[in-house]
Amino acid sequence: MKTLDQFDIAGRSALVTGAASGIGLAYAEVMAEAGAKVTLADLDMEGAEREAARLRDSGADARAVRCDVSQLDQVVAAFDSHVEAFGGCDIAFANAGLDVGNGFWTPEGTRNPEGQIDVYPAESWYKSIGINLNGAFHTVREAARVMKQNEERTGRRGGSIVITSSNAAEVNEAIVGVPYMAAKAGVKHFMRHAAYELAAHGIRVNAIAPGPFVTNIGGGWVKKNPAAKKAWDELVPVGRMAETYQIKPLALLLASDAGSYMTGSHVMIDGGMQLGPVKPLNE
Repeated sequence: MKTLDQFDIAGRSALVTGAASGIGLAYAEVMAEAGAKVTLADLDMEGAEREAARLRDSGADARAVRCDVSQLDQVVAAFDSHVEAFGGCDIAFANAGLDVGNGFWTPEGTRNPEGQIDVYPAESWYKSIGINLNGAFHTVREAARVMKQNEERTGRRGGSIVITSSNAAEVNEAIVGVPYMAAKAGVKHFMRHAAYELAAHGIRVNAIAPGPFVTNIGGGWVKKNPAAKKAWDELVPVGRMAETYQIKPLALLLASDAGSYMTGSHVMIDGGMQLGPVKPLNE
């Protein structure tokens, strides 16, 4: 098989959670660009509809569904509607996530009193775990359910599940809120367990672990605050935060047959942040 042919996903279908913006939208875009039929699932239905329409205008087969991944029944409904529309599900991105608060340190190098564990709002912890960890479980659970039926429905056995983790699952980041760190660490180990179990069914499970990307997470504060972005840029060894288009090639690798021998991998894409910040936090 020719190398580039292994990246061909034309005719397959993909469901992406958190697809109305940011990294999730980049996943949906690259799936559509590569010829897959795509469901954009998001709590922001207006945004998902808008982006699905834009993809359709470019010639893609794209649709939108409203989905709060913290609610299992909504994830079940999203996958059922995807299968009804496209006949099966070959690719699923468990991407929806949020960061509900800052860490105990600021990018500028000072203590953040609102990010200390002893005052951190318990409701923020529960919300973060509900979306980032429970949401990943719900999405993988339902992806596995429908992918086990793919061979009967589509003639293609198994499928590919990609979870959005974070470099926060691998390294301590004082700038990031504590529940986000805990949730993403849980995502990493959950992914490995799911990959171990589902390999026998031809279902691959991997995780992409982004570092600092310019997205709407945390209310899009980096986009709104040039000083904060500059501080982040200076912390990254390659000297800049990433734009979402830079995650597309990795997403296509893991979703396609090009990644057919990859399962249980936690793939870092963080500009070298796992090597440590360039500027010491206590400088």
